Amino acid sequence: MAGNTARNGRQDRRREDRRRQDRRFPSWAVRATAAAACGTLALTACGSTKDSGATGAKGDGKVGVILPLLTSPFWQSYNDYVPKMATSQGVDALKTVNSNSDPSQQITDINNELNQGVKGLVVAPLDSAAIQAGLDQAERKGVPVVAVDVAPDKGKVAMVVRADNVAYGEKACQYLGAHIGSGKVVQIMGDLASVNGRDRSEAFRSCVRKNFPKLKVLEIPAKWESDTAASKLDTLLNANPDIRGIYMQAGGVYLAPTLQTLKSKKMLKTAGTAGHIVVVSNDGIPQEYEAIRKGEIDATVSQPADAYAKYGMYYIKAAMQGRTFKPGPTDHGSTIVTLPSGILEDQLPAPLVTKDNVDDPELWGNTVR
Repeated sequence: MAGNTARNGRQDRRREDRRRQDRRFPSWAVRATAAAACGTLALTACGSTKDSGATGAKGDGKVGVILPLLTSPFWQSYNDYVPKMATSQGVDALKTVNSNSDPSQQITDINNELNQGVKGLVVAPLDSAAIQAGLDQAERKGVPVVAVDVAPDKGKVAMVVRADNVAYGEKACQYLGAHIGSGKVVQIMGDLASVNGRDRSEAFRSCVRKNFPKLKVLEIPAKWESDTAASKLDTLLNANPDIRGIYMQAGGVYLAPTLQTLKSKKMLKTAGTAGHIVVVSNDGIPQEYEAIRKGEIDATVSQPADAYAKYGMYYIKAAMQGRTFKPGPTDHGSTIVTLPSGILEDQLPAPLVTKDNVDDPELWGNTVR
């Protein structure tokens, strides 16, 4: 009986302790606190497959910026704009990384940046298909990515910051068609592993076929390589000395070798003189503007290096803050569209530059020296 009395006393004290605890912190509060904690962790510890601690809830943290190459004046200009635009947008960007025209190296660069703990990535893809491996790794880490200049074929990105590359090819076609009308024209293409090379090439040939059937298009696949462009253009001109027009898909890498090749063959004639070969380019770098002023080339499409840097930073900051966007017009003169892959792309303006507007101070190429 004494033992039973002692046990009953201990049980009564434990019941009283539980009643006092429930009055201080009832069970419903425990459940609510656990649920709130799970929400605060944004699923990182509550069933998510993403690595914990990867996302910056308030948009804080380092941002990695990966370049495709630095041998082009266009990308050199973009590289110069990056730290300025990062500062203006309030983004803490690491020093840029150059993938040196190597898609495999670019994937390694992405992984290296992720291993450094970046909270966001701004990447200019070299290969629209190969970049998926890097994008998938970033998604597994919970790190948002903004693609600049080139859209990936697959993979998750918060936004593609790019101009309408189909319009590049169409503008070149319309200019050459209006100024030549008939004869042979050369298209010096970019890398067809890149959506940019594909868009510009197909748009140019389709436009010529539809609107200027008297033009005959000859093509040089040059992979964004200046040496390849020079060598193949030299061979093509030997067989076709009656070329009347040239479309260069990237002035940054093709301008110098094209002009040098024409000069070596005594085919570089000033605009307005007999024998002048009409040349249209893409990029909008200062060197192209000087060539337009000299009459060596006739036009270029200004690809906005400054806006690429600015809105790359703008969208990565927004993505790190969890913001999302929808198709439609923007407040900066562009339109967000949905690509066939389902990815959103902000298509920035890219004006045609000729002798009539080459001195416009609003063109970014006139602000860089």
